[in-house]
Amino acid sequence: MRVTVKLFAFFRDNRFRVQDFIFEEGTTVQQIIEHFQIPVDEVGVTMINGRHCQPDTILSENDILGVFPMIGGG
Repeated sequence: MRVTVKLFAFFRDNRFRVQDFIFEEGTTVQQIIEHFQIPVDEVGVTMINGRHCQPDTILSENDILGVFPMIGGG
C-alpha cells in the first residue's frame, strides 16, 4: 500500500521532509517509525490524515502519516 510520510523538525535531518513509500498491508505507525530508525521515545505526536493516532494504529492505502518530535523548552 502507498503511504505518504511527513517528518517534522529534527526528524528530517539526514532523512526527508515528505515522501511516498510502499508498505505491506497491516503496517502500524510504530513499525514505520522503527523502519526509519526514529527513537520511539523521542516521538511526541503522530497523525494520520490530520488526526491524532496511536502507535498501534494500522495505516491504509493513501494515508498521510505525520511524525512530530516532542517539544521541549521552558
